[in-house]
Amino acid sequence: MIFSTVADSQVPDRRADAGMTTRPGPRASVHIRAGTRSRAGVQATGWMVLTIACYLLSEIGEMVSVPAPQLVMSLAVGAALAVTGLVHRQVPASAARSSHAVLGALMGSYLVPSQLASAAGQALALTVVTAATVAVCAGVAVLIAYRTRTRPVDAVLGLIPGGSAAIVAYAEDLGADSRVVAFAQYLRVGLVAFSAPMVVLALHGPGAGHAAPGSFPNLSRLVDSSHQLAGLATLLFICVAGSRVGRGCRLPAPSLLGPMLVAGAVLATGIAPGFAPAGPLQDVVWVLVGLEVGLRFTRPAIRHIGHLIPHLLGGIVVICLACAGFAWILADLAGVPFLEAYLATTPGGINAVLATAAATHTNVPVVAVVQSLRLFLVVLLTPLVIRWAARRMTGRPAERTDVRNGADDHRR
Repeated sequence: MIFSTVADSQVPDRRADAGMTTRPGPRASVHIRAGTRSRAGVQATGWMVLTIACYLLSEIGEMVSVPAPQLVMSLAVGAALAVTGLVHRQVPASAARSSHAVLGALMGSYLVPSQLASAAGQALALTVVTAATVAVCAGVAVLIAYRTRTRPVDAVLGLIPGGSAAIVAYAEDLGADSRVVAFAQYLRVGLVAFSAPMVVLALHGPGAGHAAPGSFPNLSRLVDSSHQLAGLATLLFICVAGSRVGRGCRLPAPSLLGPMLVAGAVLATGIAPGFAPAGPLQDVVWVLVGLEVGLRFTRPAIRHIGHLIPHLLGGIVVICLACAGFAWILADLAGVPFLEAYLATTPGGINAVLATAAATHTNVPVVAVVQSLRLFLVVLLTPLVIRWAARRMTGRPAERTDVRNGADDHRR
């Protein structure tokens, strides 16, 4: 098995069986190193083949309108491989860090200054609605944690709206169980992605909210720029510099939050706007994030998460209804159509929501600003809020280590 754990990379020496203690000679050492490199090469090839297979499968899913296909289908593949025991390893750390850095750059590229300026007149109403949405999600999460005896950090991170892939990516850095967080996040994203077109259909009748069928991506377009080489160089700079900034500032998930902050700064200055990963590059990032999460869904994890499904479904329905109420208030206060306000405040699934807004010719900038503002604030502030709450609840910072160790023991 290419992905199975190798217990011992050295071949036993026959002389050891005779009671002789010998050191491997030069030829044996070369043979061992060559064998190790060979196994590493086979494993790297295996991961590459698996990533490509998930990518091609997600493209098929996109053609048949599967919501967030790169995330959902790669997550399903990873979970299937983990449950059946065909894969015992996690995504290599270097690949995970690289995908987090590119994801951080993508998160930072969502806040476009021109779109922020267009919504400046409604800043107070948008901020209040965004804060109320996050507060409702946190409240529902705490209630679910109380009723199911789930740790509050798992429930809050699972239901917090905005940046589902980013939240899952640094869940373990906050001492959370990434399996619970991922399941709740993608359950919410899936329900929102499916329900948004239905709401559009109910408000506007047949023919609304249906985008054109997906097509195979342009492999020559990797960043959102007319100059691909310059855009890729800028993206590489943001990922490398951002990761170093994140580590230097001791940010949680430095490989993700550091590039996100640097990307936001680069976009605000207007020096190089065309760096956002697009096309196959963005899809591969989603695939790696999906695999990283899916491979954690072992049989014990599924048994543990199963009892949470009814509570999570009920909580997500309550959150969606609350957001619909906030949309009605926002439409009245800001003087915008209800559909526009609903898509702007719906809890999560930013890619699916923006696609629905574009397909229905809704005011995409306003929808993008509200969704992106919430995404940016949630991704940036959630680690700080979680750690502050943990200190307040425990009374001493050392408890955070105990929670992390408990999570690790539970995951094992």
